[in-house]
Amino acid sequence: MLILGIDPGTHTGIASYINGKLMNLATVAPIDIAECIEATRPARVVFEDSRLESYTWTSIKSRPAALKMARNVGEVDAWCKLIVAICAKLDIPAHGISPKGKGAKVDAARFAEITGWSGASNEHTRDAAMVAWPYRGASNV
Repeated sequence: MLILGIDPGTHTGIASYINGKLMNLATVAPIDIAECIEATRPARVVFEDSRLESYTWTSIKSRPAALKMARNVGEVDAWCKLIVAICAKLDIPAHGISPKGKGAKVDAARFAEITGWSGASNEHTRDAAMVAWPYRGASNV
């Protein structure tokens, strides 16, 4: 059983769990999200869903920087909608997890301890893996 974890963003992280074991990490462009889902036809997709946060925490002081952040969050929100639509079209169960619900970011060493992954990773692939971690072996989540 394949569970796909996705961290949507400019550099979208993809994590593949097969029968509960982390098997692959990849970083793709947002335009490739649909292709990844269609090609793998996972049993479930779990993604980090920025729409589930009512407030974006930032310490940005300048208005231009705050507006840029708002635009970036809006882009991620749109990619989340895309993931839901693709999964609905393919009849694949999918659900989002809030960034807060996913938990804090983990560095490569801690990620290896948690998952047993010994290959390369980056913050996007680690986020994708961690968002799906609690669901990696679930068949009826």
